Formats: sequence, structure tokens, C-alpha cells
Amino acid sequence: MTENSEPAVLAAPEEPVAPPVTDASHLAEVIEALAADDGPVALDTERASGYRYFGWAYLIQLRTPAGGIHLIDPIALTDRPPADLSALGQVLNRREWILHAASQDLPCLAELGLHPDRLFDTELAARLLNRPRVGLAPLVEAVLGRRLLKEHGASDWSTRPLPDTWLNYAALDVALLHELRDRLQAELAEQGKSEWAEQEFQHWIDWTVEARQPPEDPWRRTTGIHLVRTARGLALLRELWTTRDRLAREFDLAPGRLLNDQGIADVAALVVDEKNWPKGDLLRRSEYFHRSRTAHFRRLWLDAVARAAALEPDAWPPLRRPWDGPPSPRSWKQANPAAAKRWEKVRPAVTRRAGELDVPPENLLQPDVLRRLAWEPQGRDAAAVEAQLAALGARPWQRDLVTPTIVAALATVKAPG
Repeated sequence: MTENSEPAVLAAPEEPVAPPVTDASHLAEVIEALAADDGPVALDTERASGYRYFGWAYLIQLRTPAGGIHLIDPIALTDRPPADLSALGQVLNRREWILHAASQDLPCLAELGLHPDRLFDTELAARLLNRPRVGLAPLVEAVLGRRLLKEHGASDWSTRPLPDTWLNYAALDVALLHELRDRLQAELAEQGKSEWAEQEFQHWIDWTVEARQPPEDPWRRTTGIHLVRTARGLALLRELWTTRDRLAREFDLAPGRLLNDQGIADVAALVVDEKNWPKGDLLRRSEYFHRSRTAHFRRLWLDAVARAAALEPDAWPPLRRPWDGPPSPRSWKQANPAAAKRWEKVRPAVTRRAGELDVPPENLLQPDVLRRLAWEPQGRDAAAVEAQLAALGARPWQRDLVTPTIVAALATVKAPG
């Protein structure tokens, strides 16, 4: 592509795309074809986020340079999702996988018995290269000079049959990943960042195992929970969230299609006094409970409110848990003045170091890790700082690069006492 020319526009892959695999015999043929090629395989999945409760893969896209593009429909291959694709895993798991934004796809692939031994994440590679736009379409356009028509990303992929235009869209997600990987891998090597990338890729492989464990107190992830200032209010939020989750699971609907997170938080935030329950119909005070689908379950929401109101204080959840980490740095000057002084030094120091290395600060060191260290450092010397970073999950390459920076920043802050 010349400097002033328009990029080539792709509405479908340049190579043929076979119909989706929907039966065991067709799957066996694909497995046999893949077994003949042990090179890297490009993968992607399509889920029904925002439509369905379960995060299953409703379509899997695979590509190898020799075997071309294959689309697999896991829903058609089983009577009850998720399907068991361990036979496919026997030929895929020992190879390098190429994905874009791997953290989105690895958990649902793991449910199917698919786990990579090696990984290359083109989005993460682009972040480490400090590219300004890391979505697949803008990245392909910037690196490869081709424009992907991305029109169906927010579609309901549980729809059957899948339209041909959707299938072309899905196939495009893997059509150019090998070429993109090769170019980004060369850039990483040129910038001396290959080892950083390898450690990050391995981290996400390991993370997949942890991601399959249900999170503790998942209701604490409710958007708007910060508006709830009392433990009794949190008890109400928990009851409403739990009721919604049970319904969403029963109907296999995305929870937000039954009741918006903000509605739950709005009602829970009305409980501002631990001793006195607010009077009146709380649900009428939030617009979200007036929407038709939500209002259909009004009796269940009212029952949840009644259960929360009847709870004794020892059954209320704590406002904060020890493992939640420090509060927002905005409150540190009052809550922990010494930590505020440390934060004022270490945060800009790490940001400057990231600029020197040409990498986003959040990729050089996760913000939560830096906050926890500044809030309560376990020591100020290099050994103590590195040990704490390791305990907080920082990878070796990150520790090597930021430990001297943090030690120097802490040295400029007067120690308490």
C-alpha cells in the first residue's frame, strides 16, 4: 500500500470458507486435516455476550496456512453445552495458538477441552509495542494495509442458522492472524521485547485455569456498587443480584436483560442508615424496575427486598474485605497520609519509566499492584520490593524493570516515625 492509497477492503476471506462443522463425521475430517500440520493455528470464538447467561462459544474459527479456515459449531455437536472437543484438543493443544485478545477466548475454549501449550496474542503484542490502536481491525489496517469489515461483533451468535454474512465476518477474525503475528513478532524482536511477550503469554495460559474457578462474592462486581455506603445496603444488593442471577441462569438470558446493574445499585444505595430501613416501595424509586421484562418479576424483587430487610446485622456482608486492596488513592490523604506521599512519588516514577521503555504504564505494571505496594510496602530495599511485586503477581520482566525505579522513588519519601 502506498502512502496515499486506500487500504484494500475485505468483506470475506480471500480463501474459501467451508460450511460450519455440525456433526461428528465432519469434525473427524477437520481433526484429520489439522493433524497433518503441526504449525501455529489461528483461533477465535464468537459468544452471545449480552444475550445469553452462559459464556459458551457458539462458533469456533480455526485457520492453518496449509489447511485453510474451518468453522466449528459446538452447539450443534452436543445435546447439552458445553461440548466435549477433547479429540480436537489432542491435535491443537500441543501447538502454538494465535489469538487476538486471548483472555476473552481462552476460558470458553477451556470449557471445551482446548488448552494451548504456547500462545501468541496479537492484541497484547500490540500493547507491548505501544501501538495506539490495538483492536483487530485497526491493527490489521495499520500493519497489513487491509481493512476488515467488522459489522456483526455485537450480534446474537446463539442464532441458528447463522447467516452467511456472519460466517464471513467470523472467518475474517482468523484469516490474517498468521501474517499479523509474523509482523508483530518481528517488531517485538527488533525492540527487544520478545521475552516480555513470552512471559505475558504464559501468564494468560496459566490464568485460564484460575479463571475457571467461580469468583468469590461475584455480586461485588455489580456496576454502581460504589454508590452503596452501608453494609445493610450491600445485603440488599446481594439479595437482588442473587435473585436476578437465578432467573438469568434459568432462562439462559444475560442478567442485564432481566434487570440492569444500575437498578440494583440505585435501590441498594437508598439504604443509608444501618438502623432504619427506608420506608415505602423502594423499587418504585428506580426507573429500571418499571421496564416491562423487569416488572414481570416484580414479586420476586419484592421478596428479595423483604429478605434483606429481615437480615440480622451479623448476616450483612462487610463493606470491604481484606483482600479487596486499598481504597481509591483519592482518599489516601485522609485515610493513610504516608501512603499518599508514597503514591505521589512511585506513580509518576513508574509512568516515566514506561515512557522510556515505550510501553503503556499499565502493561509495565498493573495499576492494582502498584497501588497495593504504595499503600503498604513490605520494605524499601530492592529485595523486599521485588519480593512484594512477585507476591502481587508481577512477572519477572516487570520486576526487573520497575524494582529499581520504585526503590529510588521510595527513598525520596521520609519513612514514618
